[in-house]
Amino acid sequence: MNLRATTIERTTKEVDIKLSLNLDGTGTSNINTSIPFLDHLLVIFAKYSGSDLQIVAQGDLQHHIVEDIAICLGLAINELLEDKTGLTRYSFEYIVMDDSLARAVVDIGGRPYFKLGLNLDQAQVEGLAKENIEHFLETLALLAKITLHLEILYGKNDHHKIEAGFKALAQALRKAVAIDPTLAGQIKSTKGVL
Repeated sequence: MNLRATTIERTTKEVDIKLSLNLDGTGTSNINTSIPFLDHLLVIFAKYSGSDLQIVAQGDLQHHIVEDIAICLGLAINELLEDKTGLTRYSFEYIVMDDSLARAVVDIGGRPYFKLGLNLDQAQVEGLAKENIEHFLETLALLAKITLHLEILYGKNDHHKIEAGFKALAQALRKAVAIDPTLAGQIKSTKGVL
């Protein structure tokens, strides 16, 4: 199998981002977005997806930085999954973190859609606006061209809820992008294409 790695650079009047992703990595990361909780969530994403992820991002506003990192990560995932031959395709994961339980279900079949039920109580989590967390996940799903259903089933602590959610998403994605040896180079679809 070819190495599934790419680098995406995005420079606008609002942001300057360089992102490198290796889907077949070991979960290592080097993240510097200037938003500490976003850094934390992206480190979690790398670790639990088994991907190597490097991001350097600068920008004028939190919303722009969050959105454009999601754009870059989504574009990178979509590029690396362009050839869907042999991929497991579907996966789900439940993750518990203390009081919180999260469920993520993904389909990497090229049909962008998202359904979020994060059930956050606060307007901000560790200085990261709730709407920016939601927007990150929406943008990621759309640009990666994946179907994502992510739900926090219950919990009291918003930090724990989001952390469990990112872990569930990352582990579900890790399983969905894995090569299924029983497919013998076929695409997992009755249509024969995705």
